[in-house]
This record gives sequence, structure tokens and C-alpha cells, in this order.
Amino acid sequence: MEFTYWAFFFRWLHVISGIMWIGLLWYFNFVQAPNMSKIPDDQKPAISKVIAPAALFWFRWAALATVVTGLILAWLNGYLAQALTIGLMDGVAKHAAIGFGMWFGLIMAFNVWFIIWPNQQIALGMVEGPADAKPRAARKAMLASRTNTLLSIPLLYAMVSAQNLY
Repeated sequence: MEFTYWAFFFRWLHVISGIMWIGLLWYFNFVQAPNMSKIPDDQKPAISKVIAPAALFWFRWAALATVVTGLILAWLNGYLAQALTIGLMDGVAKHAAIGFGMWFGLIMAFNVWFIIWPNQQIALGMVEGPADAKPRAARKAMLASRTNTLLSIPLLYAMVSAQNLY
């Protein structure tokens, strides 16, 4: 009973943090970025100085929470090594599916913390830098974010299929 509860609890935390992470990712790519050009210039500071920093805070910590709770969940359920090796250790399809999802998530979390976040800090003026660095940083962050958006689709497919097809 106790083990079952902890596995359920970490699955619940994993799903909640994943919803926050992917929800914000999709918000940035399907709502905020496409509509920035429609916002009057005098209102843009509200986005870059208030909304974006707050959203990026939750975005990066939700990414970390999703990865950590996912790894704990795989460990609690006894398939962490099998999933990280994409099922090659045991040939189990469920471990391959969840493993692909885990690797997509790890790549995406790396992008969040080491590409998107540092470049967004420059683009939003949260850290000092030359003015000409802002557009380059914004582009790098946007490309990594778009990559994550594309990776989120097979990630979600792999995670859901592992739980429902196998």
C-alpha cells in the first residue's frame, strides 16, 4: 500500500509539473510570440518586464520538477535503467516508449536551462549586455523553444502510449 501511494503521488506530481511546463511552452509559442507584433509599443514593457519573467520562472522550474519527478517515478517503478537505455536492456516495448519520452524530456529540459533561459535573460534585458546581443539572444531562445515545442509532441505520445498501449 505504501509503495503504491508513493508511486501514485510522484506520478501525480509529474503530471502536474508536466502540464505547467508544456502548457507554458505552448503558451509562449502559440500565443505570446505570434501576437507580440500586435501589441502597441507602449504596452510591450508589461510583457517583457512583468509577464515574461514570471512565466519563465514557472517554465524553468516546472521543467526541472517534471524531470526530477519522472526519474523518481521510473526508479520507484523499477524501470529507470531500462527506460534510460530505451528498452535495449530487456527488449520491453513499454520501456522503449517511456525511454524515448524521457530522453526527449531531458533534451528539452537542457534546452530550457542552458539555451532558452540564458538567452531570454539577455533578450529581456535581465542581464547586462550590448544592445546588438539582444536580437541574437532572442532568436536563439526562440529556436530552442520551437525545437522544444516540436519535441513535446513525440514526448507526449511516448509517455501516454507507454501507459496505455503496453
